Amino acid sequence: MGGDVDPPAAALFHDHFVALFQIHFPRLYRYLDRLSGQPELAANVAQAAFIKLSRRGALPDAPEAWLIGVAMNLFRNAKSAPSRRVLAPARIEGGPSDPALSIEQAAGAAESRRRVRSAIDRLPERERRLLLLRAEGYSYRDMAAALDLNEASIGTLLARARAAFRECYEES
Repeated sequence: MGGDVDPPAAALFHDHFVALFQIHFPRLYRYLDRLSGQPELAANVAQAAFIKLSRRGALPDAPEAWLIGVAMNLFRNAKSAPSRRVLAPARIEGGPSDPALSIEQAAGAAESRRRVRSAIDRLPERERRLLLLRAEGYSYRDMAAALDLNEASIGTLLARARAAFRECYEES
């Protein structure tokens, strides 16, 4: 950043970046983890997306959508070159522990997770991404920008994706 950056602007970017990271890194990580089923890959890709934003030095008009788009490109690259690591492994600390489950509850929860994962994995890529982004609370605008779709069609596409998910889930 060799001297041509206004120090107050750099400080403001830093403050906005930190706030964005604190709020959106966990969401982006969960989305990528659900999409891939690989926590380490999800952490690496989410970190790399934020590193790209940091190096950019300025926030885009729609930072959430920009981060999703960059993360999806990094994810595609990582999936096409499985031996390549985006970054060193990182641990994502979870929130407070869930209360202990009985053996029956744990078995039921594990079976439910297996069926959900199976159903999600069988969906076409666009439907899978729509459902997972929505599950993380992304807006229709951010989803449309990240997936290069018309915002007005997101509701319809989500309804179709939900129906496809239900069908796949009931089959598993």
